[in-house]
Amino acid sequence: MARAYHHHVYVVELSADVLYENRFKKANPGYVTGKPCFYVGMTGLHPDLRFDKHKAGIQSNRYVFEFGLRLRPDLYQHFNPMPYRGAAEMEVELAIALREAGNGVWQA
Repeated sequence: MARAYHHHVYVVELSADVLYENRFKKANPGYVTGKPCFYVGMTGLHPDLRFDKHKAGIQSNRYVFEFGLRLRPDLYQHFNPMPYRGAAEMEVELAIALREAGNGVWQA
């Protein structure tokens, strides 16, 4: 019997104001001025619901709570859904790829 996967990776676009946060800036030494900033995470929930929880302050990442603008499904929807292990690995890989492209990235 096939198992239904329900884990997702997701990407939240962050306001450029996050660049004023020292921890974020230090985590992105290769940031290219003018490129977008992102938060990359994984969840067992649907990404829309997880984003709503971040913005409501429920188990929220501070950067998403304060600077989160919108989900960017164009960057993740083709991966989802997947098993837990796949989502955990893809979260890291996606964050690395976005950072290598010069974007500012925070990964949970």
